Order: sequence, then structure tokens, then C-alpha cells
Amino acid sequence: MSIVLSQISMYFGSKLLFENVEVAFNPGHRYALTGPNGSGKSTLIKILAGEVEPITGSISRPDKIGVLKQNISDYQDFTLIETVIMGNQRLWKTLQEREALYAEEMTDAVGMKLGELEEVIAEEDGYMAESAAEELLSGMGISEEFHNEKMRHVPTDMQFRTLLVQALFGHPQALLLDEPTNHLDLESIGWLEHFLYQYAGTVIVISHDRHFLNSVATEIADIDYDTIIMYPGNYDEMVVTKTSVRERSDQEARSKEKKIAQLKEFVARFGAGTRASQVRSRAKEMEKLQPQELKKSNIQRPYVRFIPSEKQAGKIVCRLENLSKAYDDNQVIKDFSLEISRGDKIGVIGNNGRGKTTLLKMIAGVIAPDKGCVELGHQVLKGYFAQNHSEMITKGGNETLFDWLRERKVGIYDQEIRGVLGKMLFGGDDAYKKVENLSGGETARLIIGGLMLQEHNFLIFDEPNNHLDLEAVSALAWGLNEYKGTVIVACHDRDLIDHVATKIIAFEKDGIHLFDGPLEEYLKSSRPT
Repeated sequence: MSIVLSQISMYFGSKLLFENVEVAFNPGHRYALTGPNGSGKSTLIKILAGEVEPITGSISRPDKIGVLKQNISDYQDFTLIETVIMGNQRLWKTLQEREALYAEEMTDAVGMKLGELEEVIAEEDGYMAESAAEELLSGMGISEEFHNEKMRHVPTDMQFRTLLVQALFGHPQALLLDEPTNHLDLESIGWLEHFLYQYAGTVIVISHDRHFLNSVATEIADIDYDTIIMYPGNYDEMVVTKTSVRERSDQEARSKEKKIAQLKEFVARFGAGTRASQVRSRAKEMEKLQPQELKKSNIQRPYVRFIPSEKQAGKIVCRLENLSKAYDDNQVIKDFSLEISRGDKIGVIGNNGRGKTTLLKMIAGVIAPDKGCVELGHQVLKGYFAQNHSEMITKGGNETLFDWLRERKVGIYDQEIRGVLGKMLFGGDDAYKKVENLSGGETARLIIGGLMLQEHNFLIFDEPNNHLDLEAVSALAWGLNEYKGTVIVACHDRDLIDHVATKIIAFEKDGIHLFDGPLEEYLKSSRPT
């Protein structure tokens, strides 16, 4: 069964998100839902799931829809397997009811009711539910030892993966996935891609991972111009089509304006003369040519440009010697050595929990190694983007965006701050927004803006793409690619690593591997798994 939207309109406060939308999402198709942060993507997902009512219109949808939940706190006292099985609410409620009945005294009525419940469990493949949940959890990279642990006792990223598995469980007829790759490593993203290729129902997905969307999407549902426009193909194909359509519309509008100007000149010249009939004809033609005002696209791309310090770093920017770091009994890095040379662009990849953030924090000087040393080279000035934004921006005060940026550079002029705010898509009174009120994406853009003002020749980025939309990630990739200094960036966004990195540090099961070449070459190499 298709998901069909009829005359759907929605506002966020006073802002119109989309109006009178008529669109169908059909089985066997994988739709990427696109649009910048704030365009209404997550709101639309909630409307499709029945969690939010639109202002106008109606929706028809299948009975069984898998939805990626974000309410991780609701599942803390359940095991991972139980949390997954909750993805099939009919089965879960039946299992709970059966368990309650087993605690009662057996009567004919209880026996009859148990028989009815067993029929429902059979219909929902309930006797294979635990093994099916285990198979999905293992595919998502969660080892068997954790399957019967309570959610509160496993790492946060594993909890989010479990919620993704919950959405996939129980043979749903449609999947609604809002940022499913946020807590996934490359291996898990590959597993999810394969799962979605095999899935026969309707998929609607939001993601800031361009490579994932290009791999998965068969159609793009783009929120823009106050509506939802369908484009065949993947994300890159949509961008080409959308750009050409807009350019053609702009060109037609300019041609009409030019023709109207010529007609106006004719009417002005001969309006009072003997060519009255021709003047009337030209006036009617002008009325027909009046161009309709083109709606403004909501797509905006930041302008990211990092200018390295005039102080050139030495040939060796950073030397790591026999670094080791452990958290209790978990040894994440052991006897690791590395030389980072001036001009290197290094991508750091690997499964979560293997030490990528730890390595970058030691390089940035945020934490100290248990053993070994980190030595910065001559005249090295580092800029750091932390995965946890709270390490860089203190919330809870009255500091504005303008105030925060002013602190990034001594003696800065107000106009320079305004310029960076504009490049990071903060216009007008946004400068006086309180830092504590910013969304995740806005905070990330502000930190990038701060790095654009600072003096550096060595940039360290830890998962910078987590809260950025596709346009912002693309702008960041361009900025890091063009940067004339040295870069090390850890992230799971294959497209960003592809555009930036010429060397790879890979955290694999058997240790840390160095590869002198881009990501695609590394992935094709006979690397350990």
C-alpha cells in the first residue's frame, strides 16, 4: 500500500513549510527527503508516521510502518532484544498479555484467551522473534554478548543502533528513517544499504550523508518552493536537474522583462500618435507577458573558506610516539606512532568505540596519553572542531553569536564578524541570538565560523558533519579541500572523506592501519575486517 498525501499543509509557528501537497510514496521505491535544516523534513516524517497532524489535508498509509524513534530514554529498562521486538507493537502487546495471563489461575476462559493470543503470535512470526531480532542486531554490528543487556548498560551509540533495528523489525510495509546513519560506522552503513536494497516496501529517509543517499535513493522528495517536488534518481542527479530547471526559469523571466521593456518603450513613444491600434496591441501583449514572481528557493549553502596563518608550519606538523590510551580495561590505542607532514589531508575512519575521537583529542591537546607523547612541529597553530559541541561552546549564559565570534580573534572589526555570520547563513538579528538557544546545525556552523576567523595552519575536525545538512557538508568539504594547511578529519561521511583525504588512518579490529591514498583505494584494498 502506498503512502498518499492529499492537500497537506503545514506551518512551523508562522513559517509556511509546505502547502496543498499532493504526493504518493509507493512500495518498491526508496525516497530521500531533502531540504535544508528547518525546511520541515522531520516534521513531514512525523506527519507520515501519524505523530503530528497537518494543518490541512489527509493521509492514507499502511497499517504497519517502521519508524526510527529518537526517544531513547523510554527504553532504558528493557533489553536490546526486547527493544527491537517493540518495533512490532501488535506482537509486543500480545506477548505482554500472554505473560500476564500465565501468572493467573488457569480457567477455561484464560485457556481460550491464550489460544487467541497464540494465533496472533503465529501470524506475527512471534516464535522466531528473538532470533530475527538477534540477526538484525548482529547485522548492525552489535555483538551477541550485548543482546540481553539492558539499554542503560550499553554505550549510547549502540542504543541508537538498537532503535534503528527496532524500526526495521517485524516486516513493516513502509520505513520512515530520520538520520539513520548518525551513529553508524562505515561497516554498519554498508549493511543498512544492503538491507534497504532488498526491502520491498516503501522507504522514506532523511540523511546528511550524500554518499548514502546517492547509493540508496531511487527518487528524491525535495521540500522547496513551499511544496514537495519529486525528482527521479539519486541526490546528485536531483541537484543537476533542479539547477537547470531554475536557471531556465530565471532565463525565461529575464527574456520576458527585456521584451516588456521594449514594448513599454514603443507605447511611450507612440501612445499619443497615429498608431493607436498598434499601441493597444502592444499593451495587451505586455499584460500577457507580465512574469509571475518566482518563489525563492530555500536552499542556501554556507561559504566555507579557511585561510592558513602567514606563519608556515615546519615540515613535520605533528609527531606521535608510542601513544597508548585506555579507559578502565578498554585499551583503545596502544603503542601508536605517526608523523603528520605539512600539507597532509588525513581521513580517520573506523567503527565507533575504537579510538578515533581519543586520537584526535590527544592530537588537539584536550586529553593526555597514558604513555608516549604528542609533539607539535615548529610554528604549528592548531584549530579544533570537537565532536561534542559543549566542549567548545558553553551554554547557560547570555553570550550571543556576535560575542562568541569576537572572542575568536584579537582586535577583530565588527564588519569582519558580520561577514562570517553571513557566510554561515546567520543574517540580520541572528547575531544577537543567544548561543544556548542554537540548534545542533546552527552550533556547528558557528564553530566553523569561529575557525574561519582564527589563526591556524593545522585543522583537526572530529565528526563535523553530525548536525549539518547536505549543503553545509558539501561547503565544508570544499573548504577543507581548498585549505592550504594541514587537515585531519574523523567522520563516517564517505563523501566528505572522499573530497578531502589523500591519506587514511583506519581503526580496524586488528589495530590501526595507515594507508597512503584516498578512501576509495583503501576500501578496494585487501584490508583487514
